Amino acid sequence: MQIETPPAEKPYDKPQGERRGLIIVNTGDGKGKSTAAFGLALRAHGRGKSVKIFQFMKVPTARFGEHRMFEQLGLVVEGLGDGFSWKSHDLDHSAQLARDGWQKAKAAILSGDYFMVTLDEITYPLIYGWLPLEDVLETLRARPVDVHVVLTGRRAPPELIELADTVTEMTLIKHAFRAGIPAQRGIED
Repeated sequence: MQIETPPAEKPYDKPQGERRGLIIVNTGDGKGKSTAAFGLALRAHGRGKSVKIFQFMKVPTARFGEHRMFEQLGLVVEGLGDGFSWKSHDLDHSAQLARDGWQKAKAAILSGDYFMVTLDEITYPLIYGWLPLEDVLETLRARPVDVHVVLTGRRAPPELIELADTVTEMTLIKHAFRAGIPAQRGIED
């Protein structure tokens, strides 16, 4: 490890632009995409802002740790899917759930009722061809000026990355699962 001297001067100038709603994308093969999005949702909620979270691959009855905590805090999380695609008994039904869910998410984004709308794991229905990318992009462009939208999932389409204001790629360096350690409550769920 190399030791560094802390900066003595601010390393940037204060931006001069207008504040507005942002499009934020968390993508990549590393862990933490949804976790980071949920952190933003908690930050906004903590400031008294209205937040809606849609999870495109989770079932409506999911009760992971984040669901339990969000419920206690009064944050609404809506599961739109039927779980991992490899567990699906009917991929056409899974695709229809994604399309129906997108209509709900689209309405929430365009309504202007929310400070932040999180579209967790939306890249999967996009890359599976279940949702039309152009409709998602057009909705993001047409949203009210003060609505923030956070999108997560692996392999975000280049068009989405181009449109976004902030994009973070989580890079997989190591993962316990690959070392044979199973998913654990409180870490993965």
